[in-house]
Amino acid sequence: MHSGHSTIRAALDRRVFLAAGGLGFAGLQLPSSTAAPTPKRERPAQSTILIWLSGGASHIDMWDLKPDAPREYRGEFHPIATSAPGVRVCEHLPNVARQAHHLALIRSLGHYGRGTGDHHAGYYYNLTGHAPDPSFRQLLNNRKPLPSDWPYIGSVVAAKRPPHPYLPSLISLPQKPGFPEYTRPGQFAARLGLEYDASYVYGNRDKPLEFATPVLTLQGDVGVERLQSRRQLLSALDAAQREAERPSSLRTYGRQQEKAFALLASKQTKGAFDVGKEPSRVRDRYGPTINGTSLLMARRLVESGVPFVSVFWMEDPKLAGPCKSGGGWDTHGSNFTCLRRHLLPEFDRSFSALLADLHERGLLERTLVLVNSEMGRQPKVGDPRSGGPGGAGRDHWTHCMTAVMAGGGVGGGQTYGASDKIAAYPHDKPVAPEDIAKTLYHLMGVDDLEAVDREGRPFNLLPEGRVLADLL
Repeated sequence: MHSGHSTIRAALDRRVFLAAGGLGFAGLQLPSSTAAPTPKRERPAQSTILIWLSGGASHIDMWDLKPDAPREYRGEFHPIATSAPGVRVCEHLPNVARQAHHLALIRSLGHYGRGTGDHHAGYYYNLTGHAPDPSFRQLLNNRKPLPSDWPYIGSVVAAKRPPHPYLPSLISLPQKPGFPEYTRPGQFAARLGLEYDASYVYGNRDKPLEFATPVLTLQGDVGVERLQSRRQLLSALDAAQREAERPSSLRTYGRQQEKAFALLASKQTKGAFDVGKEPSRVRDRYGPTINGTSLLMARRLVESGVPFVSVFWMEDPKLAGPCKSGGGWDTHGSNFTCLRRHLLPEFDRSFSALLADLHERGLLERTLVLVNSEMGRQPKVGDPRSGGPGGAGRDHWTHCMTAVMAGGGVGGGQTYGASDKIAAYPHDKPVAPEDIAKTLYHLMGVDDLEAVDREGRPFNLLPEGRVLADLL
């Protein structure tokens, strides 16, 4: 890096830099590109809430039960009737069943040999709509995010939709998925440019009403007045370097810096993140967990007009041992016990509350809700890695899974496509992740998917895929 740039960075007060760090300008080497916003069009969806069930949720035990299959496939759960005629879901989702008239269950989603069966590739394919490149097969879960990756669908929406007047256009909560030594690819703007990365809001499992928004946090004794004086200092330092070469990555850094100052000084912004302002009866409806509170936060954010909110389900470390997983939906062991006692009750309460709350507030028809995961689970019970049939787990399965959509112009109370008799492979109307992404873009009014890279070369953000018109 140019020595002058190093001087500037050394002069930054560390507390201000960290406070602004939630906008993601630690990776200054990332390239930037331009993507002209799409003119606003009349489409039902003004916002999207993506609920990501981290680990690989079991489609055959939640959305696509096979009661007539042999026991080693159908498992322990039974389907129940719902508010939508002919649509059935798991018996342990009774509250969701009462909201099924809002749902579209896409039961024929698969990777068709383009994935690897590992979490990284599953994240990448479903979160970008682009098949994993050969490096995913070579490195598997050691494959780290790259600046040349295809962008997250939320980043594309943030780039193409008009920016929010006072909030980030893309917000992810309550965590940045991944283990300490790496982060899951697919959730970043990557080649689209650093400025379209998500702003992260961090949750606390033990204190679910307390969210940390680094970009909105003034640390120590730094008040708005001191912030403004430091801003003047930074402006002076920047002016001293105007003759120095300024690559696009640093120009992006400057734009992120401006966003940070604007957000830090805005009382309106901080209020949007104060979920404690919600009445206790509303908070109780969603449940007292970090995931329930995160869905309530998502509702507050789309009510404030944020175009894209991602909720990455936070794992419970207490489940890691019995479920042979990271504590989330990766149920390699005790699949039925972990779902019945822990995962499904929490999801049933919070997800049904979100749907009902959005509907009652008149927000559902303009808010697209998408529930997805990196993969489904193997139809045959008995993951060899967790004791075979006696371990009662289900292994990874990318050949078939179910995605769920609601609101935002999607017709509720329906199923789209079908799997075979044991939910192993799509049987009717096969769907790929690029089709889900293309449909989401269409519903959000993003039909212009042209962008320009840092060398000025045009490229298409998603040349593959089709809009699932029958859903609309």
